[in-house]
Amino acid sequence: MSAFGKGKLERWHRTLRDGFFSELDAARVHELGDLNARWWAWIETLYHHTPHSGLNGATPLARYQRDLAHIRPLGALPPRLDALFHHRITGKVRKNGTLAYQGERFEVPYALTGRSVVLGVDPPRAQVLGVEDAEGQSRGPATALDVPANATRKRHKPGPEPERSAPLADPLNAVELAYRQYHGLCLDDTSPEKTR
Repeated sequence: MSAFGKGKLERWHRTLRDGFFSELDAARVHELGDLNARWWAWIETLYHHTPHSGLNGATPLARYQRDLAHIRPLGALPPRLDALFHHRITGKVRKNGTLAYQGERFEVPYALTGRSVVLGVDPPRAQVLGVEDAEGQSRGPATALDVPANATRKRHKPGPEPERSAPLADPLNAVELAYRQYHGLCLDDTSPEKTR
């Protein structure tokens, strides 16, 4: 961390000590929710309305409002933001139609046996989403292995390729969408990247 960044952080901690913690009535705080409620009330009613020397005497709220005209909306990106943080783990589907991830096995479409696939994972929810091919196309679900049922499952040679469905929100597509929206490029423009 740079000295400038460290100085800002130290100043913020001093503001917290002098403004928030020194005024906090600890007898009224019984759980984290009580502390959070008081924290947000202090931020919204006092901190945002107090002139700051670092802002040339302006309040944080006034400074924010002055820049509102320059803030670009995210458009269609917010519902897809979580997908940007999904993990994709490459693995090979075993002969029994399973794939291992963090010590657990997941059943995937049996037609993928012996193939290398990408397992889509949502880390904050600790949830496996499904499998994709190398191009990011969805190849089907990935469900937690039911060991007794899998032991007696009849298997057949894979038939024709399963029909491809929509991809799991490919992070490169979402990033490209955000990039094009941010720079005001046409969303269906397939030409090489334009520079400003």
